[in-house]
Amino acid sequence: MSERIIRIGIIGAGFARTTQIPAFKACAGAKIVAITSARREHAEEVAREFGIEHAESDWRALVARDDIDLVSIVTPVATHCEMALAALESGKAVLCEKPMAMNAAEALRMTERARAAGVLALIDHELRFLPGRMKMRELIQNGDIGKVRHAKLTFRSDSRADVNRPWNWWSDTTQGGGALGAIGSHVIDGFHWLLGAEVREVIGNLATHIRERKDEAGRLREVTADDEANLLMRFDETELTEGATGSASMSLVEPGQAEHCLEIFGSSGALMIEESGELWQSRVGEGEWKRVETDRGELAPGMRDGGWARGFTAFSRRIVEALRAGRATVAGAATFEDGYRTQVVLDAARRAHESGCWAKIESGQ
Repeated sequence: MSERIIRIGIIGAGFARTTQIPAFKACAGAKIVAITSARREHAEEVAREFGIEHAESDWRALVARDDIDLVSIVTPVATHCEMALAALESGKAVLCEKPMAMNAAEALRMTERARAAGVLALIDHELRFLPGRMKMRELIQNGDIGKVRHAKLTFRSDSRADVNRPWNWWSDTTQGGGALGAIGSHVIDGFHWLLGAEVREVIGNLATHIRERKDEAGRLREVTADDEANLLMRFDETELTEGATGSASMSLVEPGQAEHCLEIFGSSGALMIEESGELWQSRVGEGEWKRVETDRGELAPGMRDGGWARGFTAFSRRIVEALRAGRATVAGAATFEDGYRTQVVLDAARRAHESGCWAKIESGQ
């Protein structure tokens, strides 16, 4: 391994504070050089907390720095395209939060620019690196449950159920807020990656249950982003799938015990994984789930425990290792091409919601 230190610049001081920063700080051979935020005082506060030397007042200044190798974009969705294009234009590697963009047209521009730049360009689908999910994929691809017939995802949380939670970009569909993008992007990427099959048709139903929130100034504002999203899907026929269908129920306003459960049902058995990464398997006729032993994965210091955190702990390390070795790829990671294909499905789901009809996804979209 090269002795090279990978220098990282982070755009955004919210989610990055709990996830990207602790994980990258725990990576051997990496250093966070600079951070910026929409509010400079916020960037300065986080910089002091984590010992980051530079707090920039403008993301363009961060991108222009000549002492940064990787730009991590952890900002509202509406900003992803412009920031990623600028970072790629300056020759920087890019890690972009999901969903990749506001729409497939933006995602395609980002993908084409990344391809031309020839640098590492990845989407933060960290659950691909959770050991339980990696084992699940291995079992599916080895035929342990036979031909896949159905994929099912249930996500339940009350994180946005409090009506007193203030209005912010997450409440605004024009800024990329909403459950479909935030959770649905993980769902579609996970299905594509696990099954090796693309979604070919989708129908969706989106709902906004809390329709108004007060902003920081106390003004009541309309909430235009969805806080519940339900999808039905049909997948392409592949060596692993046969007439496969999919369903996803995602809510951020459902009280009760939080749930994040992914189940894959095949002709001879089924697999189920929980948010923590615990993996279960059942054979046809058994009538019960049996635990599959897997490693939980490491957790970087300062991160709240959970599958997302353990997945990013592993993912961040792989990114740094790849860059130190001069590689523009990370095996198993979601590329900008993967992000684009996911965005095509998300766009189709929105069209289907508006029309009330199944939306077909043509090959090559």
